[in-house]
Amino acid sequence: MGRALLVRRDGEELAQYDPAKGLKAVAVAETAERYFRRAKDPTRLLKAVESKLIEQRKFVFWWDRQAKSAGARTPRSFRSETPSLDSLGVDKLTVHRWRVSLKDEATFLATLAAAQGRCLKTVESYRGGLPENARSLGTGETEWYTPARYVEAARDVLGVIDLDPASSKAAQRTVKAARYFTRADNGLGHEWPGRVWLNPPYTQPVILHFVEKLVEEYTAGRTQEAILLTHSCTDTAWFHLAARTASGICFTRGRIAFERPGGLTDSPTPGQAPTQGQVFFYFGQRRGTFAARFAEFGLIVPTGSRPDDREQLEDLVTEVENMAIRQVEEAR
Repeated sequence: MGRALLVRRDGEELAQYDPAKGLKAVAVAETAERYFRRAKDPTRLLKAVESKLIEQRKFVFWWDRQAKSAGARTPRSFRSETPSLDSLGVDKLTVHRWRVSLKDEATFLATLAAAQGRCLKTVESYRGGLPENARSLGTGETEWYTPARYVEAARDVLGVIDLDPASSKAAQRTVKAARYFTRADNGLGHEWPGRVWLNPPYTQPVILHFVEKLVEEYTAGRTQEAILLTHSCTDTAWFHLAARTASGICFTRGRIAFERPGGLTDSPTPGQAPTQGQVFFYFGQRRGTFAARFAEFGLIVPTGSRPDDREQLEDLVTEVENMAIRQVEEAR
């Protein structure tokens, strides 16, 4: 959500702001929101809602800046240089509503969180793009879990799983970590020593908190190695944070069919496969071991200190983001 706080108050960005294009972006985002709501696509729905609120917030900052600057102008010059709300196709009440709920940063974040919550309720019955562990902080008995073949691959790379910080008793039938934290334990409040397996909750901002915690523990040296499994949300701040820190990435070929406790099966059944692919991040020094073991699951992208590797990753991320942009444009 790094770009959500982007409105620069020094006027540098606002001086280049085009209100007509800004309102068009709002309209595009609203169209995308309706489209992805009907399609029950939670990832792109959240993205569309976030984009809409950001563009509305930009407009408020721009409009209020024009009104503030009017004191230094004659009323006639202000009217001639600044388009009216009527000419832009937006009314004063709408702008007032946007200002109240979006201009203040804390209020904006609260509005965004509430909108995200409504999006999740919209797809509550969906069991693919929004696994139930995304809504329950990764714990409890109504979850979806990672199939054993992927957990075993992680175990082969790590040697042993010392800690699973977002788990439950049922999930440990497969993960078999030496130690694990449940929702009641609050894994974010503990250190994560050793070799870590992490399939975190997928809702915002919880997933960001788990990724930040993993990066913190790994950077501090407490986590020696780790494998993180998430959806391939390449446009998010937490994805880029993980990608910059990880030693290697595996973009899955196809989509992982998450499982329920009891009657577990690795074969996709209706509603189990998410609408997007998944990604494994490897943190550690044995990048070659990770690449050799996870190559069967998808595309391996090395990261780390080599410039060509970083460029390869950025090119891939850009390509995926451009695909998402084209889909939004086509939804207009």
